[in-house]
Amino acid sequence: MSPTILRQGPYRFYFYSHEPNEPPHVHVDRDNATAKFWLNPVSVAYNWGFNAKELRAIQSIVQEHREQMLRAWNDYFGT
Repeated sequence: MSPTILRQGPYRFYFYSHEPNEPPHVHVDRDNATAKFWLNPVSVAYNWGFNAKELRAIQSIVQEHREQMLRAWNDYFGT
C-alpha cells in the first residue's frame, strides 16, 4: 500500500506503508520518473529520470508542503 498525500500537476507524492523505520520522506512519480525526498531537512535521497530543473521544482513543492507531509507521515506511522 502506498498512501497518496498530495497530487500537484503531473506529480504524485506518497510513501510506502512498509517503511516506518526510515526517517520521514516522500516518493514522487511522474510517468516513468521517480524520486525520493527526505523531509528533515528537505533533500533528495535519490532521483531516477527527472532532470535537474524539474527536480528543483519538485523539491520546492516538497518544501512548500513539508508540514502537511510530516503530519501525514506521523499520522500514518503513529510517531
